[in-house]
Amino acid sequence: MGTLLKPTHSDLPAAPEPHQRPDPMPDPNHADCRGVASVLSRVGDKWSVFVIMMLSDGPKRFNELKRMINGISQRMLTLTLRGLERDGLVTRTIFPTIPPRVDYELTDLGRGLQQPVKALGEWAIAHQAQIAAARTHFDERNGA
Repeated sequence: MGTLLKPTHSDLPAAPEPHQRPDPMPDPNHADCRGVASVLSRVGDKWSVFVIMMLSDGPKRFNELKRMINGISQRMLTLTLRGLERDGLVTRTIFPTIPPRVDYELTDLGRGLQQPVKALGEWAIAHQAQIAAARTHFDERNGA
């Protein structure tokens, strides 16, 4: 006989009574958290970090970036560059040649990220072995 599938948690919360107040307004001291989180998600993802590092010494063409960033797909590089351009960190310049030449370059805002990104990359390189050992130790303790 097959397995009988039935929901086990079908209780839904009751609708609030009319006299109950809605949730309070968010704390204005934390209003910028969502904005900061979106910026950090852009500049903190690995491909954005690599692109910023590769553009730190000047403009590059798309295929040049693709060759320099091992493992990135054409689609992911395109999405990353568009996101960085949208956030004002990278500019895209099209030169009217045949075939057209497109260069990507850090903006002043993007150049401001060079130092923190470089420091983060250097920290990650310097601590790879310690992090790998910590992961192994954690996995052994937790039966993973």
